[in-house]
Parts: sequence; C-alpha cells; structure tokens
Amino acid sequence: MNVASMLVDTSVRLPDKAALVPAGDGAAWTYWELAARASAVARGLASLGVTPGDRVALAAGNSPEFAAAYFGILLGRAVVVPLNTMLTPEEMAQVLEDSGAEVVLGAGPAASSAAEAAARVPTVKHVFGDGEWPGGEGPFDIVDGDPSDLAVLSYTSGTTGEAKGVMLSHGNLVSNVEQQMAIPKETVGESDVLFMGLPMFHIFGLNVTLALLVKNGATGILIDRFDPVPAFRTIVDKKATVLFGAPTMYLAMVNTPGVEQYDLSSVRLAVSGAAPLAPEVLTAFTGVTGVNIYEGYGLTETSPALMSCLMASAPRSGSVGMPLEGIEVRLLDESGSEVALGDPGEVVVRGPNVFAGYWKRPEATAEVLRDGWLHTGDIAVRDEEGFFYLVDRKRDLIIVSGFNVFPSEVETALMTDPRVAEAAVVGVPHTYTGEAVKAYVVLVHGADATPEELSEGCKALLARFKCPESIEIVDGFEHLANGKILKRALG
Repeated sequence: MNVASMLVDTSVRLPDKAALVPAGDGAAWTYWELAARASAVARGLASLGVTPGDRVALAAGNSPEFAAAYFGILLGRAVVVPLNTMLTPEEMAQVLEDSGAEVVLGAGPAASSAAEAAARVPTVKHVFGDGEWPGGEGPFDIVDGDPSDLAVLSYTSGTTGEAKGVMLSHGNLVSNVEQQMAIPKETVGESDVLFMGLPMFHIFGLNVTLALLVKNGATGILIDRFDPVPAFRTIVDKKATVLFGAPTMYLAMVNTPGVEQYDLSSVRLAVSGAAPLAPEVLTAFTGVTGVNIYEGYGLTETSPALMSCLMASAPRSGSVGMPLEGIEVRLLDESGSEVALGDPGEVVVRGPNVFAGYWKRPEATAEVLRDGWLHTGDIAVRDEEGFFYLVDRKRDLIIVSGFNVFPSEVETALMTDPRVAEAAVVGVPHTYTGEAVKAYVVLVHGADATPEELSEGCKALLARFKCPESIEIVDGFEHLANGKILKRALG
C-alpha cells in the first residue's frame, strides 16, 4: 500500500485532465505532469540517499509544487513532514529538530523561513528552495510496503504545549479516503471543480481536499491566500462545483458587501471543517447564496475525518453529523462509563484511520490511546437520530481559524520578557476566527510595560495566529492549592 498510488492510477486513467490550477496567472498542471514532477522529486531524493522511513520536510503554500513534492516523497516511501508556513523560523526549527528531517524542500515565500530554520538544526543535510529541487528523468517505480508504515508526520499542539508529531501511516490515510468515498452523498467526482480554500499543510487540506481531488480525477483551483472578493470571482470564473473551507472563509464571504451579485449556481456542495461552524454562519451563507454548508468533525490524529453532516440527507445546524463508515464512537463520563442519550461525554473513537501515536512520545501516546480507543478530549452529546453536537473541550486548547494554539506556548513566550511575573492565556470567542487568544499578565513589581510592547515581543517568537489578540495587565491572579492559576476566574 502507498498513498501515492492514487496519483499514479489517475495519471494513467486521465493523463491530459487538468489536475491543479493556480487561481492567479499560473498554468494548469495535468495529472500526467503532476505525476512526472512527483517522479522527478522521488528520483532526486533517492540520489541524495533518502530511503524509506527517512523524514523530508516540506515548506510550501497551496501550489502544484506542494502536491508534486508530497506525492514524490511518498513514492519512495519516505515520510512527509509538512511545515505550517505561518510558523516563525524558530518554530520551524523545533519541528525539524524533533522530526529528524535531513532534507527540506521549500517553495514560494515559505522557502526562506524554512532555510533559516534549517540553518539552526545541524542534522539537516540538504535544503532546497524554489527551482533548486533535486530531480531526475523518467518514471519512478513506486515503493510498496506495509499499511502500517509511516507516511506523514504532522505536527500539532499537544497537552504539554509543545509541538508533537502525529504519526499517520499509509493505512490510516488511505482508510480515511475510502471512508470519505463511502459517504452516501457524493463528495467529489471526476467532473467536479474544487475550490481549495484550506492550506495543504493542514491535514484537512491534505487528506480531504487534495486526496479526494486526486483519487477522483477532479480539477482543483488552488487558493494560497484567501480574500473573499477574489475568491468569489474565482468561483464564478472557474465554475467551481465544490467548496472546501474553514468557518472563517464562509464568515468572510457572508460579510462581503454585494455578496448577492455573485452567481454561485455552479456550486453544488460546500464543506466546512478544521473548526466549529457557527449556526448563524450556516444560515446566513445559505440565505445569500442558496448553497448549504455541510459541517464535519475530525482531528489530525484521525487522518482527519470522523463525522460529517453528509452522512445525512441535509445539514443540521449546530451538528457535526454522524460517524463515517467503519468508525466506532462512544461518549464516556469521567469514570469511563457510557453516558445516557442526550448527556455530554468525552468523544472516544476507534477505526483504521486512528493514528499510531505521537513521534518519540510514548507517554503522551498512552494518555490518549487506551485499549485501541482514541480519547479526543472533546465533549459532545448525541441526539435520538444519531446526530452529534460538540459542546466543549476537556483540554485548554484554543483553535484559531482551525489552527491549534496551546496556552502554555503563548505563556512561555510572554514570560521571556523580564518585566512579566506571571501570564495566563485563554481562548475567547471571535466572530471571524472562531476563537482568539487573550492574555492576562502580572508585571514584576516596579516594572512598566504596555500591552503593545508585550504583543511585539510575542510576534518575534510566535506565528501570527498564536499571538494574543488582546493583552490585559492585571494586579494578580487567584491560584489553586497546587499553585496553578485559576483560569476560570479570569474575565
């Protein structure tokens, strides 16, 4: 089994079909061209001595080059380490060091940040930017292997606040694509034109949007930076039929002046993921465009799709839908017993798409994987018809525009300022990003600092989406008996 088989198969079946089309002025890549470029990457990596299981980092925005590198790395059964292009070089360096990646492939604006990050990590041997990638002529024979072999190492914030590598095997990724293909309502077909509004370094963009596109031989319109007006024009001009995006995208669309003037009659399906979709956004979007949004739920650890409203005949406001085929879901109370119908419980899941564990972190793995069941930390209720509704998170994780932010990471950044005595970070509702980061800070006695100064310090250490939206300087915090800050007393 090899994830890259889906590209090989489609390139033979539909060689001249347009695969990926940049939304701007870039030329379309056919499936044959995409497969040829992927083969060139595979040959180039092999010439560097990259073997199955070796990690290769990929830093690129939504571009045909990203897809070529992704499948090229997998062709030779090396492991893809997608780098979030919004990370600072320091944050990228942490991922490179932890993953043990020896090769870095960069393209577009992210290439310079990745190169700067690689310079800080002695174990990185080869760094390639735009137009510098190693290559080779001719097809590359796909390297097959066991479904349990590692395919992608996707980094996400964890319960300790440090980035953790989520180990996704070829079997995990392929199983989840098959589970999505089994959804009764057709998600993607060969004749579809996909609006790809999610970054491919994110697991939703990678194994939902890109994977379904390639598996079915559809055409994808690549959006690197979302802006609602150009997005509407692209959807209309390219006659997009399926929209993939996060709630922030749909919110921006409904708030765009003159949204009614855009003809979205070509769109048959809109899918939202990566973060909770506010019911009012679903209602407003359908009201002004006539298009329903089908919400889903998943995690990086589940490759990612777990549930979808596409499993039902119509979307249900506030619900993330029903489990996909082959996924078992239980809702458990604090004692580990299943809750009564309608009562809230932790979402615990089992299925072939559930990850193998966290890279080099057996203790963290044991915390969430117990007897084959993944304990998600999310709280949900189930109604009599089998629809699930997310109501809370056990963990303190903050989700900003679909990206994970762990409070301790931001608190650590704030504490690097010698004027800060204590810091506490929480998530607050935000109309555009779903949640925003808010920080409360206690200054050292006699010190003087403004929220703006502290914010600038964070920007030098953290990706923009992790930086506090607001900082409030307070006189002190309430503490628990163990010394921890009582965060529920904040605000």
